[in-house]
Amino acid sequence: MLPAGGNYTPDLLSPEPGSKPTAIGGSRRKHAVIAILSALTALILFTGLAFHGYVAWIIAHPYVAPLTSNPMDAKGLAYSDVSFPSNSGQTTVHGWFIPAAPAAAKGSEVQALSAAAAPLDSKRTVIFSHGYGANREETWVPMYELAGLLHRLDYNVLMFDYGYASSEDRSPATGGHEESQQLLAAVNYVREQGAEQVIVWGFSMGAGTALQTALQTDEIDAMILDSLFLPSPESLYSNVRQHLDLPRYPSLPLIEWMLPFWTGTKFNQIPAEQVMEKAFTIPLFVIHGTNDAKAPLVTAEHIASNQRQPLSREWVVQGGKHELLFQTRPKEYIQRAALFLSQVDAAFKQAHAS
Repeated sequence: MLPAGGNYTPDLLSPEPGSKPTAIGGSRRKHAVIAILSALTALILFTGLAFHGYVAWIIAHPYVAPLTSNPMDAKGLAYSDVSFPSNSGQTTVHGWFIPAAPAAAKGSEVQALSAAAAPLDSKRTVIFSHGYGANREETWVPMYELAGLLHRLDYNVLMFDYGYASSEDRSPATGGHEESQQLLAAVNYVREQGAEQVIVWGFSMGAGTALQTALQTDEIDAMILDSLFLPSPESLYSNVRQHLDLPRYPSLPLIEWMLPFWTGTKFNQIPAEQVMEKAFTIPLFVIHGTNDAKAPLVTAEHIASNQRQPLSREWVVQGGKHELLFQTRPKEYIQRAALFLSQVDAAFKQAHAS
């Protein structure tokens, strides 16, 4: 209260020396420190989220080198460019269709490797299902060599790009969810071209996609599965760790949580457990290397052990690395594959004999 008459002494309204200013100043410093720490914490959290989001984006959009050749330039194989919609209707598939060679064009070397395989008039087709991070060429497999072999064995061949490898209609990788719809469309396409016998030859995640597709159709007659990779949180983390030394927690949950933002697909939409436990009614030839650092051998062995189809088999290549099994044992690889195909063909003809 001011003194009567309006006169007052300024000191009456001033804080006591050494008391309130110190308290106010200390409080301001405390709030400033809290604000700075909060900002740093928020920055660290944001940076961590942004980093894991970028990792998830890279997984969904892998770098794929452009096509460098074609069947004619690489192996002298006549082909036609083909395209068709995915079975989901969400993407478009582009590829090459290589018609089978006339029986007279078969080389003596190939005849020796596949004496049991009788030529058909282009009613047999093999569809190549390439691996993650690659396109239809996969020169290290080598895809053109196998296409040439099948061509001389009187098989039509379809080579195509999954959406994440397409140069015309790029779409994110979905661990086989959308890719199985693209492969299913490829199966339907070759059936429409007159194929009576359809074999899918898959590599890495393309092999895992083939198994996912086989859960949805009866139009596949047999499969060759090279370096089988089945997407799962465990396999995802294992492969990421080969490039980035990330802790399991919180990196794996964060990446798994963020992937659907880029792919539209959650891991629980990938039927990995169903594939692992399924006894398929068609013959499977599972080929895997003991030195495969990307796809665990135990997964391939487990799937192979569940098969009851008489023609199904497994070949474990000692010292074989991921998708380099042909290069490790080229002659044996061709012999085993040709034998499997000839036995599948013989069983098919017997089953369809009138």
